[in-house]
Amino acid sequence: MNFDQSIKKWAQICCVAAFASIFVSQVYAQDAGTRVAVVNSEKVFNESNLAKAMQTRLQNEFTKRQNDLRDSAQKIKSAAEKLDRDAAVMNEAERVRRQRELADQDRELQRKQREFTEDLNQRTFEERAKIAEKANLVLKQIAEQRKIDVIVQEAAYVSPKADVTDDVIKALNSLK
Repeated sequence: MNFDQSIKKWAQICCVAAFASIFVSQVYAQDAGTRVAVVNSEKVFNESNLAKAMQTRLQNEFTKRQNDLRDSAQKIKSAAEKLDRDAAVMNEAERVRRQRELADQDRELQRKQREFTEDLNQRTFEERAKIAEKANLVLKQIAEQRKIDVIVQEAAYVSPKADVTDDVIKALNSLK
């Protein structure tokens, strides 16, 4: 799983939470005096300066490991191709020994790939939580300033006047 796939998987998890938020907002919005706004959290996580800095940090942190894994996979593939070519002229014991070595190397590579994916997902979660914490503070400020009763994450339809996403991104970008 590459870096972009991990981010997309995390976005899918966030969407489930968004559906729950929509349901809650519908209950609150039944009161005619309730003011509702919507924020597109994925846009915040993709377009804010904090999100871009997060992407850079994670890429810097994980690129070397990703390249090492790719190099290891290529070495194993080359060794397997060489074994296929040389198998006909090898004695049985040597061929079996090399097959076992390749199987061991492949298992080790798969373990390292799983660890890489888990570490990347954990670090992405940690970084996104930091952004979410700051975004929630900004959302609260916006709600207080505009006298908004409920701010929902995501919605099937959003009137431009109810969308506060760009305001959240602007506020996050101005944070030091």
